[in-house]
Amino acid sequence: MPTPLGSAPRTELHADLICKSFPTRNRELVILRDITMTLVAGESAAIMGPSGSGKSTLLNIVGTLEPPTSGRVTLDGVNPFELPERELARFRNRRVGFIFQEHHLLPQCSVLENVLLPTLAEKRAVDDDNLEQARRLLDRVGLSDRLDHRPAELSGGERQRTAIARALVNRPSLLLADEPTGNLDRSTAVTIATLLSDVHREENAILIVVTHSERLAEKFGRRWELNDGQLVAPRGS
Repeated sequence: MPTPLGSAPRTELHADLICKSFPTRNRELVILRDITMTLVAGESAAIMGPSGSGKSTLLNIVGTLEPPTSGRVTLDGVNPFELPERELARFRNRRVGFIFQEHHLLPQCSVLENVLLPTLAEKRAVDDDNLEQARRLLDRVGLSDRLDHRPAELSGGERQRTAIARALVNRPSLLLADEPTGNLDRSTAVTIATLLSDVHREENAILIVVTHSERLAEKFGRRWELNDGQLVAPRGS
């Protein structure tokens, strides 16, 4: 039976024999084949592969944004795809943090307001605990002096650091990053990669990063490649 949402999470991610395919006019297009992986709190992994190999699809499945065609995902002992739609949305907001190549900050909101947005999904007002958490995270990512700035007043690296704080504000079990340094220069990308690596351990979250960059992948504890829809260890590892 799934663990109730209010109970203490086991902080483990299991993907068992995940397959994803899409029907086309002439045949079934197979994207993922029997993907299996396990990660626990504090662990990190990079998933590499060319465009179109299914990296983002896998991230979407693990992040509960789309179901697998077959196979099973559990996070903190819960199979999210067995939850009713409203409970699934609640589970995703509480347990999963997302960081994308595009930061998706709201231009009319301040840095602090952007970070607090996920905390408002189930309530109308920000409580003191959430405010303290947002301020703490922004201090950790080096933006304590930019709380009232709008995204247009920030550099690309500062926007991505804001996105990292936003992804962590609800204390998720799982942090997912899809090409998080793809739009950044090399120096800023290294800074963001190091920050991601450090902060996820401090927050005791599981981190999965999808990337084309060998340099970025080397920052994380485990590395896989998607090859013909299957998850394999990279050559030479």
